[in-house]
Parts: sequence; C-alpha cells; structure tokens
Amino acid sequence: MSSGMEDDHIFHMTGLGADQDPKGVFTINRLTGEVSVSQELDREAINSYTLEVSVTDLSGKLVEGPVALLVDVNDQNDNRPIFKETRYAGEVLEGSPTGTVVMKMTAEDADDPRLQNAVLRYNIVRQSPDKPSPNMFYINPESGNIVTVISPMLLDRETLPTTQYELEIVAQDMKGRDVGLTGTSTATITITDKNDHAPEFTHSLFQANVDEGSTGVVVNLTVDDRDDPATGAWRAIYSIINGDPTQSFEIQTNPDNNEGMLSLIKPLDYESLVFHTLLIKVENEDPLVPEVGYSSSSTATVHITILDVNEGPVFFPDPLQVTKMENIPLGSFVALLNATDPDVLQSQSIRFAVLRDPANWLSVNPVRGTVNTSANLDRESPYVHNNKYTAIFMATDNGSPPATGTGTLVIHLEDYNDNAPYVQPSVVRVCEDAKDSVVIVGGRDRDIHPNAGPFKIELGKQPGLEKTWKVSRVNNTHAQIMLLQNMKRANYQLPLVVTDSGLPPLSNSTEIKVQVCTCKKNRMDCSSAGSVRSNLMMLLGLVLLSLLYLL
Repeated sequence: MSSGMEDDHIFHMTGLGADQDPKGVFTINRLTGEVSVSQELDREAINSYTLEVSVTDLSGKLVEGPVALLVDVNDQNDNRPIFKETRYAGEVLEGSPTGTVVMKMTAEDADDPRLQNAVLRYNIVRQSPDKPSPNMFYINPESGNIVTVISPMLLDRETLPTTQYELEIVAQDMKGRDVGLTGTSTATITITDKNDHAPEFTHSLFQANVDEGSTGVVVNLTVDDRDDPATGAWRAIYSIINGDPTQSFEIQTNPDNNEGMLSLIKPLDYESLVFHTLLIKVENEDPLVPEVGYSSSSTATVHITILDVNEGPVFFPDPLQVTKMENIPLGSFVALLNATDPDVLQSQSIRFAVLRDPANWLSVNPVRGTVNTSANLDRESPYVHNNKYTAIFMATDNGSPPATGTGTLVIHLEDYNDNAPYVQPSVVRVCEDAKDSVVIVGGRDRDIHPNAGPFKIELGKQPGLEKTWKVSRVNNTHAQIMLLQNMKRANYQLPLVVTDSGLPPLSNSTEIKVQVCTCKKNRMDCSSAGSVRSNLMMLLGLVLLSLLYLL
C-alpha cells in the first residue's frame, strides 16, 4: 500500500480475526493504516491469521488493494508437559538382564514442536522403596523408556523387600533446562515370577496307619515353594514313582494350600502285606528355568502300616448252586456251606445261621454248615422262579467284635410228577343239532416235561356216555368232543378223565359243563341254559385258531 495517502482516503481490513470470528483480534487505523492487536493471542488455538487490507475514497470507491496481510503468532512456553494418565503400570520378569526395557513413559506438550518449548526430557525423581538400591531403574531422557539397572542376581523376586516398585517420573520441556515447565506421573513396576525354585518336601519321611479294607485320604504331603502362589511355578503335581505295583494309591493336589492328598482307592489286606513304602515325587506345573533342577528334597518316602480289622467270613463259592428233586424226604441233605475267615493270622471259629429262607424249607447245622430240608421242596411254589429257589445264609466269627459274612444258596428244583392234569375250558357250548356240535378241550398240568403232555383225554366210565358223546384226539394236548345225537337245550355235566405222561402217570377224573344251545342262522341261543347269545361262527373260529396255535 502507498505510504502517503490523502486525507480523503480510508483503510479497510477484512478476514479471520478482523470482521470474521474471532472478531476484533486485530484493528486498523482508518486514516493511517496502522494495524494493532486488541486481544491476547493464543498460538495453541490459532497459530496464524490471513487478512486483506484495501483503500477507498470517501465515496467508497476502491483506490488500492486488496493486499494480503499474513500474521504469524510466535510461540511462548506457556504449556506444561502432560501425561495422559497419572499412573502407569508395567512389569518385568525377575532375573532379567540389565538394560531390559520395562515400559515407556510418554508426555505431550502443546507448544510448538519446532521449538525447544515442546522438546521434553524425562527423569526419575523418586523410587519407593529404595532397597536394595535407590537406582534400580533408569529412564531414557529422550525416549521415555524405563529399563532395569540392577543386576539379574539382585532382581530376585523372592529376596526383594517387595514385588512392586513405584517411580515418580518428571517430564520437563526446554530440553530439561531449569527454566522449562514440568509434568509428573507415577509408574508402578511389578517384579513377576519365573519358576526358579523347585518345590521341596517339608519332611523326607511321612508315616500313616490305615485300617485294612478302608479307602480315602491317608496322609497330607506338605511342600515349600518360594515361587509366586497360585501360579504354575508354584502349583505342585505329585506322582508315585515306586512302591505301588497294584495302583492302590492316588495323589491329588489341594488347590488352596498345595498339599498332596495321598488316598487309598483300593482296599488293602492286612493278611497279604502289613507295610507299604511309597516313593513320592513333586514337580511344578510349569517347567523350571534351565539353570534350576529338582533335588533330592523334591522326593519323599511314605511308610504306611496296615492295621488288622476283624473281617467277616467269606463264602465260596458264592452263590453255591445245587440241583435237587422236589418233594425229597424231610431232613434230606441239600448242601454243605463253605466259609473261610480272612483273618488267617488269628484262630477264629465260624457259626452258620439261616438269614433268609422265604418258604422256610431249610435248616443249617451251626457248626458243620450242612443244609437239610425241614419241609417239602415244591417246584410249583410261588417262591420258586424259573425252577430256582434262593436262600441266604450267614456266617459269624468269634472275633472282637464278631464279624459276619453272607452267602447265597441256589437250589435248582427238578420236577416230580406230583400234580394231576386238568381240562380247560371248564364250560363249553354245543348246538342241539348233533351235526353242528363240535368243541375242543385241552389238557393242562402244573408239572413240566416229561411229567405233563402228551395228554390222554377220555370219556368218564359212566354207562351210556359213548352213545351221546365222542371224544377223539386232536394232538398231544387237545381233544375234540362231538355230540352224536340231538339233545334238548339244557346244561349237562360231562365226566372226563385226563392222564399225563409222567412215570408213573397221574390221572384226574373231572367234569366239564356242556351247554346245549339252539343254533339258527349262525346264531347260538343258550338263554334257557343260563347263557347269553353269541356268534357261532366266531366261537368256532376261535377254537380253530387255538387248535392251530397249539399244533
């Protein structure tokens, strides 16, 4: 712009900071063109302004311009370094080499990064605790990396006074010069554990007494481990490396205290072996570091003494199975019970008794163990299932206190022909017209082969029956009854004799009720004979189906 303007010329200024927000930061003298700052400038808010200046006459006609005016705001060190967080956390593994990077501290400064106003330097001003050295860590003043200074041998989690160290970190601008502004934060560093200590038994020998025949926890094995509790470097795994050929023991780790719970999972027998010696090894879940190994203290011996307990007698064989004919004479010999006392190192006597005899058929000699019949053995009894009768006996020794064992006797009963056969059905119907009168009856027997069928079914010995009725064989179990002449509708009692095939055979004289009915148009009317009407064809069909099934 020209320096010598006439009095009738006016200066104008536009742009950010003039007539645009933020308005009024800059002003211009309308007559002289002098530009002034009317408000405090903040470089961190706006670091430069671009304005335009023009000149007009009094009528507003443009005389000169517009000309650009660029205003740069110079930085002042008016912002402190600021850490994003007031507290930072890091960790380092114990035994780490000197110079191991633990963590990085970073602060920010809002001043101009091109100037020293925003060039930061970091420093550790306090370490707590200050043992074993007040300078266990070092911070790179430019990068903010915190590294270890202490030697690996001293960086031992188990010997340090604490596992956490607190560092106060200061960040200062102006490259750390005394005139620089500062910001502060805290770094908490945790010394983490590695498996550099093997577990060791608190005792080289553990002892326990156990009753024979029992199971459960026998003894708790205790160990020391200097590593961090509840980590894989501390948690113990126990194993039996000798002395358990039958795999009667197992060890589980108590997660609360790291103890090994040695348990019996198979009962032990005093008479077989009184003393058991186990060799136990303990290890960690995580492997040890290469320079550390398991020592003799990582193994222990367990002596277990089995205590004698009075055991009940044992039956052999169990069950004892015998075969007998039913209906043998009272007092007949059935079986000889055999029971032995497991307490072979003691001299004990055994007495026998009946514990369960559902039908009260048996008795036992308390000293000899002989079982005899005290009642008739009946294969057809409801207490017999699948031809087998089961009784339970008890053997008791004279130990202190006495002990009891039980054994089972199974008697397989052979059939004796002691049940006469009978006829079914007991009521039949025939038509009064002889040519339509045929029924089928069958023999039944509670005995089994060969004392049951084939059956022989005949008319009774009453005179004249053969003129009215005829019985003929159909198969091994059934016979056919025919009416030989017309009969008056009524109820009749027909005597029959049925004989089984036993040796000797048994016969049974019985009567069946014959209802003579009127049959018309495939209908059977037995009303006068005290019966209800039924379909004749259906009756004959059912009879034939029964016959075919039995054939």
